[in-house]
Amino acid sequence: MPNRSQRRANARNERKGIPSQYDQTRGRGRGGMIDEQSLQEKSRRIQANEDGAWKPTSHVDVDIQKTASDTRAMPSIEAPRSVRQWLRILCWTLIVISACAFVVIMWISSTPLWLVITVSVAFAVGVLSLILVGGSPRDNPNLDDNGTAV
Repeated sequence: MPNRSQRRANARNERKGIPSQYDQTRGRGRGGMIDEQSLQEKSRRIQANEDGAWKPTSHVDVDIQKTASDTRAMPSIEAPRSVRQWLRILCWTLIVISACAFVVIMWISSTPLWLVITVSVAFAVGVLSLILVGGSPRDNPNLDDNGTAV
């Protein structure tokens, strides 16, 4: 019969590692298990009609580098070309000016009611006209096929 220290050492050794309910190998080595990465690599090789095991290469695709550098480039700001673009700028200007005016007149206690209503209406007209002048979502390059912003 083992003594107390041996029983404690055996209990400690049994607690190490993966608990038995999670151990799919049941104590065997993990060499024969298939991992997700190898399955994905095998799937990619089947789709590309490649045979044999994967061998690392140092080949870099030039097209990938070009598209990566193109996406990182900042878009240039261009002058408005159409009446619709000019109207959008005017709408945003009206919205910003009326929002600033609204904040200013709220701090002044003796503001007449007609001034508050006028600034509020100007803000509402700016927002509504921006919706009307906004254009078609199909023409927006920042939306994907489902209409989600990219």
